[in-house]
Amino acid sequence: MVPHDTPLISTIVGALVLAFILGAIANRLKLPPLVGYLIAGIFVGPHTPGFVADESLAKELSEIGVILLMFGVGLHFSLKDLLSVKTIAIPGALVQIGCATGLGLGLAMLLGWNIGGGLMFGLALSVASTVVLIKALQDRHMIQSERGRIAVGWLIVEDLAMVLALVLIPALAAATSGAHATDPVVAAIESTLNTNIGVVGILAVTVVKVALFVGVMLVVGRRLIPLALHYTAHTGSRELFRLAVLAIALGVAAGAAYLFGVSLALGAFFAGMILSESELSHRAAEETLPLRDAFAVLFFVAVGMLFDPSILLREPLPILATVLIIILGKSILAFGIVMAFRMPVHTAVIVAVSLAQVGEFSFILADLGVGLGILPEAGRNLILAGAIISIILNPLAFWAADKFLVRRASPASQPPGEPTAPAPVAAEIELVPVAPTALSNHTIVVGFGRVGTVLAERFLSLNLPFIVIEDAEDRANAARRLGIPVVPGNAAGSDALALAGIATARSLYVAIPNAFEAGQAIEQARKANPGVMIAARAHSDEEAEYLKQLGANHVIMGEREIALGMLDRLGEA
Repeated sequence: MVPHDTPLISTIVGALVLAFILGAIANRLKLPPLVGYLIAGIFVGPHTPGFVADESLAKELSEIGVILLMFGVGLHFSLKDLLSVKTIAIPGALVQIGCATGLGLGLAMLLGWNIGGGLMFGLALSVASTVVLIKALQDRHMIQSERGRIAVGWLIVEDLAMVLALVLIPALAAATSGAHATDPVVAAIESTLNTNIGVVGILAVTVVKVALFVGVMLVVGRRLIPLALHYTAHTGSRELFRLAVLAIALGVAAGAAYLFGVSLALGAFFAGMILSESELSHRAAEETLPLRDAFAVLFFVAVGMLFDPSILLREPLPILATVLIIILGKSILAFGIVMAFRMPVHTAVIVAVSLAQVGEFSFILADLGVGLGILPEAGRNLILAGAIISIILNPLAFWAADKFLVRRASPASQPPGEPTAPAPVAAEIELVPVAPTALSNHTIVVGFGRVGTVLAERFLSLNLPFIVIEDAEDRANAARRLGIPVVPGNAAGSDALALAGIATARSLYVAIPNAFEAGQAIEQARKANPGVMIAARAHSDEEAEYLKQLGANHVIMGEREIALGMLDRLGEA
């Protein structure tokens, strides 16, 4: 048992262990794991019996989680993707934020709160969770589709609006409460002018400080950050590269806060955005992903610790109203806005259900509002309750949307006497469940990347029957353009393999580079068809041994084959 005189260790161990257990249960129930993380926080929080984690330490750890979450948002911020859907995503998101904030304000007024608390409450309800949305779109292979890009672009605009809110809200709160003199810059200006510069002055100083920070990042950071990263990459040390990325994320965030008075979140976002322009951005994202995930878990656990579950019994009607605003109010608003832009119904439906939840920024705003004395504690509890319930219900909303669109696309749904409906557009066809292949004694290729493409070209030239399993929509579409049958999905699960006909397949080529997912695919395939011949790829002797233990007949290690090929070309093999 962890000694009680080590609260940091107790907090981290208790939070991560319980988050893993409950996250795994949530995943098993087809829910986002972060539902489990939030519930883990409730269990280790002060409002439930048993072990209570150190709340102050959890809050500090969650600050690192916020920094790394915002750094990740910046790393994946794509101005190109946003501009491709700017005509609908920018005005749509801004109108939806305004209207949803108004709904939240209306509920707050009914509950007797002041206008400031109501605006903060509504703003927290207006923004959806990027984590939940991306997971839902990935599961449905919609990320690269038009409706997927609109939904993601919409959330990018929401995220940018919330980043701006995180900068302006503290300044507004300080100015209106008379506490602005605690800011040394403001205090110096007021001392020089021998007068109170007021709300407008406070906002002007804040905007100037943010502008200075942005200018330094664009002029200096844009050159120094990629330069430092490239120098580290050229050392060949993976450890140093990973450390450099983390130092940039945390260092820029801290520098933004200490030198410019800008929020840690904004500093981290800009660090990620600057880094996203480098060709090393993908590697930076991959190298820091485990640590970002770990601290993100601690962030969600810390948020859960703040939630008092007794509010479910004390305030059932306000919670119901909050959930209805999130799930119905925001969805109806989004659906109407998208339809007003004359977009197809299927696009409006997907965008509507994508926004029917709240997450990371809502928690950050709720915590900020309570900390500044703007939002009452009851408001944070309502936001947390609404977030947990909406995240749990969001997969059901997507399921209902899928059923509605498939039914709408079906000719059988046409009223009697009506002409047969035209064939559904490509975007709607993707929603129809994939039928199992009719192939037998065939080959299955998992992954249509560089290796999978070479395999497919060879099988096409030999006129051999085969099918591809691919979860990236752009690569799946590339295979379809070549006339190759494709099962969209992840071969690590049994469904995609079953649809590809693994039970009657002759051979399986696992061409994906991720050894963990490859191992899961091999294990599932071996259980379904003990006699299938399986070949896989690996990057090390350990990976090769791991894949063989799970059932691979042949494992090809890239480095070894390259070396043998070089020797063969030089005639020294």
